[in-house]
Amino acid sequence: MRRTNAAAVADGPHGDVRGAAADPPPERLQTEFSFVLPRGYVDADGTVHREGTMRLATARDELVTQRDDRVRENPTYLTVVLIARVVTRLGDIDDVHAGIVESLFASDLAFLQDLYRQVNQEGHTLAGVACPSCHHEFTVDLSGGRLGES
Repeated sequence: MRRTNAAAVADGPHGDVRGAAADPPPERLQTEFSFVLPRGYVDADGTVHREGTMRLATARDELVTQRDDRVRENPTYLTVVLIARVVTRLGDIDDVHAGIVESLFASDLAFLQDLYRQVNQEGHTLAGVACPSCHHEFTVDLSGGRLGES
């Protein structure tokens, strides 16, 4: 049976380290991104759902969609299946599935495709744009925050 010094275990292997500089906290990776759809999903009751959350895609998301029969029959359906996997909430709806994504307006699907590309390739929802009239360059948040919000 091995005996240990309780004080040494509490203080660490090199004695008392209280007062020493602590390691900085690890950087947290943002894995979920809030968004506001341009038009919104209209459910069977006529309720419009615009605010939602998209999570980062995993390798599994990309691989599983390739095996989906709907995608095998029609490769353009990949977008619908992939978006349905990564959108975790849309308004009051927590179970976002391909049927809901199919029912989105084309502008909302395009918005989600752009957001997907931005967060999974760039790691954030910011995009650099330029005014077509004056060519002034600025940054916009693709997640769709309302004017005046930060």
